[in-house]
Amino acid sequence: MVTLTGLSFFSCQRGGVRQSRVPADELAPLDTLKDIWRLDDVGGIVWQVKGGPVPHTDHLEFSGLRVSAIITYGVDERGELVLRKKVVWPMLRTIPNDTHASLIHDFDENEDTRVTVDGRPVRERPAEVRFDGVLTILSDGGEVMVRRELFPSPSRPAVYEMVTVRNNSSEPHEVSLSSVTYQVVTPAGEGVYGAYTIRARNGKGVQRRLEPGEEVRSVVAFYALKKDETFRPQGEEDLAARRAFVRSLDSSLVLETPDPVIDRMFRFAKLRAAESIYATRGGLMHGPGGGRYYAAIWANDQAEYVNPFFPFLGHANGNESAINSFRHFARFMNPQYKPIPSSIIAEGTDIWNGAGDRGDAAMIAYGASRFALAYGDTATADSLLPLIKWCLEYCERRMLPEGVIASDCDELEGRFPAGEANLSTNMLAYGGYRSAARLLRSVGGDPALAAYYERRADTLRKNIEAYFGSEVMGYNTYRYFKGNTRLRSWICLPLVMGVDDRKEETLRALLSPYLWNRNGIFTQSGDSTFWDRATLYAFRGLFFAGETDVAMRYFHYYSQKRLLGEHVPYAVEAWPEGNQRHLSAESGLYARVITEGLFGIEPTGLRSFTMAPRLPEGWDFMRLRHIRAFQGDFDIEVRRHGGKMLVTVTNGGEKVFERLWDGRGRLTVDL
Repeated sequence: MVTLTGLSFFSCQRGGVRQSRVPADELAPLDTLKDIWRLDDVGGIVWQVKGGPVPHTDHLEFSGLRVSAIITYGVDERGELVLRKKVVWPMLRTIPNDTHASLIHDFDENEDTRVTVDGRPVRERPAEVRFDGVLTILSDGGEVMVRRELFPSPSRPAVYEMVTVRNNSSEPHEVSLSSVTYQVVTPAGEGVYGAYTIRARNGKGVQRRLEPGEEVRSVVAFYALKKDETFRPQGEEDLAARRAFVRSLDSSLVLETPDPVIDRMFRFAKLRAAESIYATRGGLMHGPGGGRYYAAIWANDQAEYVNPFFPFLGHANGNESAINSFRHFARFMNPQYKPIPSSIIAEGTDIWNGAGDRGDAAMIAYGASRFALAYGDTATADSLLPLIKWCLEYCERRMLPEGVIASDCDELEGRFPAGEANLSTNMLAYGGYRSAARLLRSVGGDPALAAYYERRADTLRKNIEAYFGSEVMGYNTYRYFKGNTRLRSWICLPLVMGVDDRKEETLRALLSPYLWNRNGIFTQSGDSTFWDRATLYAFRGLFFAGETDVAMRYFHYYSQKRLLGEHVPYAVEAWPEGNQRHLSAESGLYARVITEGLFGIEPTGLRSFTMAPRLPEGWDFMRLRHIRAFQGDFDIEVRRHGGKMLVTVTNGGEKVFERLWDGRGRLTVDL
C-alpha cells in the first residue's frame, strides 16, 4: 500500500512476507508532467499542435529489413512545418567497413513534394501529428489540407512519404504537386560494392483542378541501390505491408491493465524491438539503430537485452535473429579462452573489440541461457549449450582471489570507472550459472555439471556480498567496484537476479535524489548522464523483488514522459550522448519490465516457469495474453479477490493453472 506520509510495502523472501517502510521524504519527488501528446482511440498517439509549444521538434526512428530512417519533424517559430529525413541502408557498406559503415544520406525540405494552389506556394502549418507505426502530419494550407504519411518499407530498401492534398474550401482550385527527381551517385572508391545511387523520386508531377472535397496524391520514395540494380517503388503496397506488420504484433504478447499509458507504451516497445532487424549477408541481425549501429550485433544489446524477450513475443524474425547472433558469437570460442568479441560487425564479416573484455562472456551466458529456456526448443537449446558452457568457463578463468570475476570494464566501455571487477559482470555471471543449470536439467544434460553450476552460483553470491556489499553515501547497498564511493545505477542488478539481501537500502538509493532525476536514474551520483537501460533494469528489479507500489509510481511517470512528453514514443539510449537515440534494444528492456518484472516470469525449463505477479494498488486486474514463450500460446490473468489474487493461466484455450494466491513465495507453472 502507499500512504501520503510514507511508503509501505510487502516483500516476499524465502516463502515469507516481510514488511518494510521507507518514508516518502527519503525518495526523490516526481515532477509534474505536462503532456504534449495524448492517446488516440486506435492504438497510437496524437499531438494537437494548436495550444502546444512552438517551436517544437522531435525525432523518431523506424525500420524495415533493408532500411531505417530517423525523421525529424515539428513546427518552427512561425508554426510552419519542419521535416527532415536521415535514411540508412545498412547493407550498402561504405569504406572503411567498420561499425558505422552503413550508407547514410540526409534529405531536407528541398527533396519534398512542394504544393501550390492557383500558382501560389502553400505554407504548411501542422495542425495534428499522429504516430501509430506510420508518422502522419496533417497541415493547414489555407484552401487545402496537406497530409504527409511517412513509413519504411518492411522488406524493400525504401522509405516513403505519401503527400495527399485535399481541397478544403467551397470553391474549386488548381492544385500542383511538384515532381521530385533527386539523385546522387557516391564515389565508387567509397563503397564496398562500388558506387551507390541515392534517389528521391515520385515520378511525374501532378496538376489538377480539385473540386471541393476532392483529393490528389503523390508518393515519394527515398531509396538507394548498388550499381546495375533496379527498383520500382510500390508505395501503396508497402504502406499496406507496414500496417499489416504493426497489426501482427497486436496478436502476440498483449498487455491489458487499468493503465492505458503503460499498455500503449508496451505496444510501441514491441514494435521498436521487432522492427529493427536487418537482412544481412550474415543472416538476420537485430541492430540498435540510432544512425550508427546496424548490420552488427553486441553482447549487451542483443545477447543480453533483447534476445531473451523475443520468445515471449513469438516474432519469427526476432527469434531467428537471436539464434543467428548466438551462432555468430560461437564462432569465436577458442581453446585458449581469449575474450569473445564485444561486437560482430559489417554483416558478420569483422569484429569490434575496442573496449577489451566488458564482461561479454557473462552477458552471453546469461542471455543465451534465458533465451534457450524461453524459446523452449530442445534442438536449439542443445546447439546453444556449448557457447553457454564456454562463456561460463571463461568467467571462471577470470576469477580473482576474492572469488569475483574480473573484466576490463562494463557495457559503458570506460565512460565511467568500473575497477578491476564490477558488479554488473558478476551479477550477469550469477544469473548465467542459475539459468544454465536449469537448461541442462531441461534437456537431460549432465546432472553433475548442472549441480556444479548451482554450487558456483551459490558461492559467487556469497563472494559478491563480501566484495561488493558496502555502505555507499549512507546507504547499505553495493559499491560498484572496489574503491567506489559514489552510488551507481547498476546496483539494481542483484534485485533483477533475485538477490534481495540489501533490497530496502538499494531501493532507497536508486530512488533517492542522488540517483533519481526527471529522466530516470543517473548513471552515477553527482553526474547528469543517464542511460535508459539502467533505469529499465532498475524497474524490473524493483518489481521482481516485490516492491510493486513504489516501483509503479516511478514507472508510470517514466512511461508517461517517454510516451506523451517532449521526446516520444520509445525508451531512449542516453543523454547527453547520442541525443536520446531510439535504440531498439532498450524497447526490449521496457517490455521485460512487464514480463519479468511486473508479472515476475522466470524460465525454469523448456516448458515451465515460475512467476510472482503483483497487482499495484488501485488495479483490480492485469492480463498478459498470447504469450508465445515455451512453445505455447498462453494467457496470464490476475484478479483481485478479497485480500488475495486469483491467478489463472490458460494455454491454447485450456486452463492449466489457477490459484488463489496470498503473494507468498513464487508460483510454479508447467505447460
